[in-house]
Amino acid sequence: MKLIIAVIKPFKLEEVREALTGIGVQGLMVSEVKGYGRQSGHTEIYRGAEYVVNFVPKIKLELVVPDAAVAQVVETLAMTAKTGKIGDGKIFVLDVLQAHRVRTGEIGDDAL
Repeated sequence: MKLIIAVIKPFKLEEVREALTGIGVQGLMVSEVKGYGRQSGHTEIYRGAEYVVNFVPKIKLELVVPDAAVAQVVETLAMTAKTGKIGDGKIFVLDVLQAHRVRTGEIGDDAL
């Protein structure tokens, strides 16, 4: 099993969710986060005054999938979240040692 963490632009959330559901992903966690990458934030103009936005709002998705589904999920995430502009996000893939469904006691892939 793998934990996939994706950081994407907020307006892409619904499109990404629909694409993941379309390939069989059954659940994911969504968090609103703020951060910055290489661009280190940006400047905006509000009511004629320029100000610096150091932390850019993003959406963090977390999902655990079986090893066999990782490539398809990562490809779907990358294609759907891409706008071609700075700040499209990142995708991380980490190993998951164990999953345990609290309600039924299922363990491993069955708990997903």
